[in-house]
Amino acid sequence: MNTAEKLEKAEKIIASGLNGKGVADILWLTGIAGYPVENLRELRLYSDFLPRVDDFGFTESQRFLHFLWDALDKSPVCLNAGFSIPFRRIIAKALFRKCGKNFIAEENVRFNFGQGIEVGDDVFLNRGVYLDSKGGITIGNSTGLAENVQVFTHSHSESDHTRRTYRKVAIGNHVVVYTASIILSGVSIGDEAIVAAGSIVTEDVGASVMVGGRPAGPIRQRHTEGRHGRDLNHLWLKDGLFQDE
Repeated sequence: MNTAEKLEKAEKIIASGLNGKGVADILWLTGIAGYPVENLRELRLYSDFLPRVDDFGFTESQRFLHFLWDALDKSPVCLNAGFSIPFRRIIAKALFRKCGKNFIAEENVRFNFGQGIEVGDDVFLNRGVYLDSKGGITIGNSTGLAENVQVFTHSHSESDHTRRTYRKVAIGNHVVVYTASIILSGVSIGDEAIVAAGSIVTEDVGASVMVGGRPAGPIRQRHTEGRHGRDLNHLWLKDGLFQDE
């Protein structure tokens, strides 16, 4: 069975309503053979034990989808981008609150509740991105998060750690957040903004502004040379591969 056939089969299994047997069949497609179906009945994710699980909850299918997302990175097939990128896209379309076309996620992208994530078209998540989606995260069209970017949507009281505040993070269209930056809860980032590498973003970022630092502050306007929107050519891989829908 070639890669395209495996992806087609996995998509059909997911579309038909994921159960234990379907998970086992998809694991086999990813090279993880022989996982006991009976063990899946007792499957509990780390997110099953987080405070907001009662608000989000997991259907059996959602739990299995999240499991498959993480399991992929435990298999050598995750190194086959021709399989892993489309496979993650299939899962995201079924698990996220919203997933636009041409979604690309690299290895080791992690999140706690896919149901709290909304992404537009042509969104790119590079290796090691972490999305704390408990407070909700929206990412606009043609936006990219580079390696090891972290987005947080909650904070704790200093006097009582069990008191938590959840605030949504909204990242606009044609934004680039560079390597190892941290975006804290409640932040909105305007269209075409840039976050410099290693920044900690604690306050809203205006449209077309570059920010940087710890905490991040305005550096300058983005150098667009008069280009905006699609003319900024946010093509993430060679020749815009995987952005052809």
